[in-house]
Amino acid sequence: MDENALQEAAAAIRGAQALLIGAGAGMGVDSGLPDFRGNEGFWRAYPPYQKLGLDFVSLANPRWFRDDPTLAWGFYGHRLNLYRKTEPHEGFRILLNWSKWIKHGVFVFTSNVDGHFQRAGFPIDRVMEVHGTFEKMQCTRRCEADLISADGLQVTVDETTMRACEPLPACPGCRASIRPNILMFGDWEWDGSRTDEQEALLRGWLDDVGAAPMVIIECGAGTGIPTVRHFCEQVADHPQRKLIRINVREPEVPKGQVSLAVGALQGLRAIDERLAADS
Repeated sequence: MDENALQEAAAAIRGAQALLIGAGAGMGVDSGLPDFRGNEGFWRAYPPYQKLGLDFVSLANPRWFRDDPTLAWGFYGHRLNLYRKTEPHEGFRILLNWSKWIKHGVFVFTSNVDGHFQRAGFPIDRVMEVHGTFEKMQCTRRCEADLISADGLQVTVDETTMRACEPLPACPGCRASIRPNILMFGDWEWDGSRTDEQEALLRGWLDDVGAAPMVIIECGAGTGIPTVRHFCEQVADHPQRKLIRINVREPEVPKGQVSLAVGALQGLRAIDERLAADS
């Protein structure tokens, strides 16, 4: 690992008055979640879909809830169950600990839909889930004014076929099918109201931070779906801010920023050890 980059990262964190965390799918891989990068990675995690000729992009489409709901809930129900049983890795705790002694605290900007930042103890009003969350559901008929909590929702999946078993999750109001409140491909039906509220909180926090020194720590955000990566670079484009990009596959950074070409957990541990050694 680049010792100069580690030293620069540690110095940026020590001098920061605000911490912005950007997290993509690579953040969850170190918790044991599947790596869906490319069809081969996806099909290794879900062999039945290879036999059907369906890849991640094909399945992550709202039309299945209309055309084949047992297939839709087989895919999303399995992911819901997987996210629930998977524990967030130590890197979440490391980031949360850093935030406790930083003046303006932390805000998280993530494309992950697993709810792991909240489970790890991050304040719910300091997380923006730009693609939504599995912790909320929405009615496919949009009969409910509010999103539906996923608390207590159980989905049984036959893992030989990757189809959900009846009864399928239904809206408590009209009994129509419900779906996760996450942004899918070609999704004109997603209810983004909760994410809009989170974005307003993030913008307010950024206004409060103003020109104070900020460190942006980006973990596992690639260029395939570059939402997190672009946002972190945009925020970091300020003389009082430093971007630390931790990415084992795509570590490239704009000039003057810090790159660690390792996985999220390894990089966070290394920085934490450097901070402890220098204290």
